[in-house]
Amino acid sequence: MANGSNQVPERLVNFRVYNDSNDLLGIATVDLPEIEAMSDTVSGAGIAGEVESPVLGHFAPMETTLTWRTIEAAAMKLAQQKAHAVEVRGSQQVYDAANGVYSTIPVRCALRIVPKTVTLGTFEPGATTDTEQVFEVLYIKLYVSGKEVLEIDKFNYVAKFGDHDALASVRSDLGLS
Repeated sequence: MANGSNQVPERLVNFRVYNDSNDLLGIATVDLPEIEAMSDTVSGAGIAGEVESPVLGHFAPMETTLTWRTIEAAAMKLAQQKAHAVEVRGSQQVYDAANGVYSTIPVRCALRIVPKTVTLGTFEPGATTDTEQVFEVLYIKLYVSGKEVLEIDKFNYVAKFGDHDALASVRSDLGLS
């Protein structure tokens, strides 16, 4: 149950992809990034074996993929070799088990991305082109019901999960805050 209540999160109803100018980019499928902590093996006196220990607030490269149904002119602007701001806005369905009613909550993912590959897809009569773009994610911020639940900003030493910023002490130690 969501937040210990009678709210059962069920599915994403629908979503849209926008650029930093708030323009709809087209109809796409979005594969959000995998968040994998950077780690190193620790061993030695006092440890019975080895431990894979995460590096505080540091993450492996993150990728996101946008797959467009057709070749979209607005989306092709994302192929330019620079950082782009993209936002994915969705509506998630929840079921209130106590009252037997459905409702929705907003989910929003703000990304700062740099293009890695563009696969233009296939021309076939009566079919989608499945044009695919893969991006390196430099920044991600995720909101659920208007509340910030995740923020990773690799260049500004931010790694927030809920209200906890794992890199706050690192920024202080480095004289950045």
